[in-house]
Amino acid sequence: MEYTVAKSMPHLTAIQARVLGTLMEKARTVPDSYPLTLNSLLLGCNQKSSRFPSMELTEADVYTALTAMKSIANEAQQPLIRELSGSRSTRFEHNFQRAVGVPEQSAVILGLLMLRGPQTAGELRINTERWYKFSDISSVEGFLDELQDRSIEKGGALVQKLPLAPGAREQRWAHLLCGPIDLTLLATENEAQELAANEGSVIHQRISALEQEVAHLRSIVENLSKELGLSQL
Repeated sequence: MEYTVAKSMPHLTAIQARVLGTLMEKARTVPDSYPLTLNSLLLGCNQKSSRFPSMELTEADVYTALTAMKSIANEAQQPLIRELSGSRSTRFEHNFQRAVGVPEQSAVILGLLMLRGPQTAGELRINTERWYKFSDISSVEGFLDELQDRSIEKGGALVQKLPLAPGAREQRWAHLLCGPIDLTLLATENEAQELAANEGSVIHQRISALEQEVAHLRSIVENLSKELGLSQL
């Protein structure tokens, strides 16, 4: 299906991208609860799993982002976000594919990139399984190439292949919905993420060592209690 695309569609803010990506995720993973209330959307934006970077948004942050995106539309007046007024509470849904002019597979890839940050084609194939099942990595790469080579007439490139990171075996991809990528800032964020992961690993190793030491001491105490004829606690 062909969509009319606004050539001058503005770049999203990081918060808008998180809100939009969350709506796209929940539409596919929890359809019975979709469209989302403001509170459900807030919880989805701030969840700790499957999000990078993590955020602590307020209702005001989310509502401001929604309001702004309701006014972002393509040349056919298809907005990014729709507000639905019901008998109980107002709910929100995305209109990403029609507003941006991309097929389902491309929308899935962009949604994951907005929520989880830069990823390799292999990571995208695994992470998109609950959204859409790609047949293989080549299929993912094909849609990534299309998004990167997207013509100016259709709105321009929506993803970028990043330089190979030190120690990495594959290049990652990042979305361009928030504008050009600051590679220096991205490198800093990656270092912080790796540091946090390393610290977590060190803490886990220390806990394991302490558990082993406690078990060894408990065994010594039990043997001494037997030798002395003392009752064990």
